[in-house]
Order: sequence, then structure tokens, then C-alpha cells
Amino acid sequence: MQRFTISLDEDLAREFDRLIAERGYRNRSEAVRDLLRGQLEAARPTADGHCVANLSYVYNHHERDLAERLTTLQHGHHDLTVATMHAHLDHDNCLESVILKGPTAQVRAFAEALTAERGVRHGSLNIVAVEVVGSRHSHGYAPRGQAATHLHLKPKS
Repeated sequence: MQRFTISLDEDLAREFDRLIAERGYRNRSEAVRDLLRGQLEAARPTADGHCVANLSYVYNHHERDLAERLTTLQHGHHDLTVATMHAHLDHDNCLESVILKGPTAQVRAFAEALTAERGVRHGSLNIVAVEVVGSRHSHGYAPRGQAATHLHLKPKS
């Protein structure tokens, strides 16, 4: 582990300590590490490789055919769409959170197409770059000891 020192003016240090307390960090180092990871992840080139992602958006379910268009888009990209959670916010608005995985460029293009639908608001995509690791192995639940081939998605550090 490497150590480094930073200097903060009084106001910034006070605001940072408030943030640390609100988020439940035990110390400044944990908070700084999380902030750095988030910024490094956001700055990571994501055009190549694979990712897991969460796409969240709000939409008015009274918007003509919008729910059907969103579902059709998700079915059209079933290879990228892992799961969708739907929550009713009020009489008109719904929040959906879609878990995605696959080639980063495809995930990003799908998310952009979905949030560009007329009536979708507040779309936000959170991408985590992953390494795709695949090998033939068993987790102990394969029938008759047979190994199942599947991929593991390991977040890049």
C-alpha cells in the first residue's frame, strides 16, 4: 500500500468530513479510495472490451406505446439485457433499472437508443469494465460431476 499526503483548505476538509460521515466511511482513506476508483472507472476508455452496466431511467407510462417500445427494445437485445426492475413512482411515472452485460460498445449503443425514446427522462448509464474469464470447471452442482462451461466477469481493478 502506498501513502500520500494532500492538503485541503478548511471549508473543503469540513465538507469532505461531512460526506464521509453521511456515507458511513470509517476514515478519509476509504473515502478517497472510493472516489479515486469512481473517477478512474469513469475515465477508463470503454469502447473496447466487455462490461457490466446498470441503466436507470424514468418514464411516463401514459406516453403512447412507450412501455411496449421499451420492452420491444429490451427483447431485441436479450443478449445484453440480464434483468429489469420496474418501480411505480406515482400515478404517472415509473423507474426502470436494467442490468446489462456484453461488449461495451453494444451496451452503450443500446442504452443510448433506449434513453432516446420519446418520453424517457433522466437516463443514466453506469458502466463497469470487466475481464471475461472462461474455463471448464464445476461449482459442485453440475450433474454427475460434469463441468459446465461458462464465463466469469471479473471487474477490472
